[in-house]
Amino acid sequence: MTDPRRPDPPEERIATYLSTGDAGPGQSTAVRVLRELSRLDRALYRAVAKMSTPQLDGPLRRLSDFANFSKPWFLIAGLLGLFGGANGRRAALTGVAAIGLASLVVNQPMKLVGERHRPDPTELGVPESRWVSMPSSTSFPSGHSASAAAFAISVGDMLPALSLPLRMLAGAVMFSRVYTGVHYPGDVIAGAAAGVLAGRLTSTIARRLLRRPG
Repeated sequence: MTDPRRPDPPEERIATYLSTGDAGPGQSTAVRVLRELSRLDRALYRAVAKMSTPQLDGPLRRLSDFANFSKPWFLIAGLLGLFGGANGRRAALTGVAAIGLASLVVNQPMKLVGERHRPDPTELGVPESRWVSMPSSTSFPSGHSASAAAFAISVGDMLPALSLPLRMLAGAVMFSRVYTGVHYPGDVIAGAAAGVLAGRLTSTIARRLLRRPG
């Protein structure tokens, strides 16, 4: 049973606000779109929960846990710093800076504004074999997805040869957050969007600094 004390997801709260008072045609359309997005978000979560892929349960559960505190990205940054030469060190620093920016934006203002409770994996049918420890922070947006996207985009911009493998790994981390039941798909999409912006901004600044005459 849904806890009536839980805040509505962000799109539902916006829709409720827009629907108060006299709503014009454009406002009514926005309300319908927002509520449809809310319905779709839960439907996608349930669809992933119903996937019959037990062979993925262990690997994705371990990947989701390993991604806590951005461990994969710091590990890759360390390897680039040690073995990647000057370009690798610059890419590593850019990636770490992008994670810092994404984390600052997502884990402070966005999560406070979003104020969305975590999904209930039992209520929504996520198999227990997939479960990981449920974070205590709010659900919207996904910090793991923001960090993954920020690192993959920023380092990929600096070292194009790594762009595809980093994006694939980031995508796997993002999917694991829905697969293990700790995020709705909308949380992941919003986190990834914030991460992409942070990563692109950081790499753009880094490349401009490199072009400046010494």
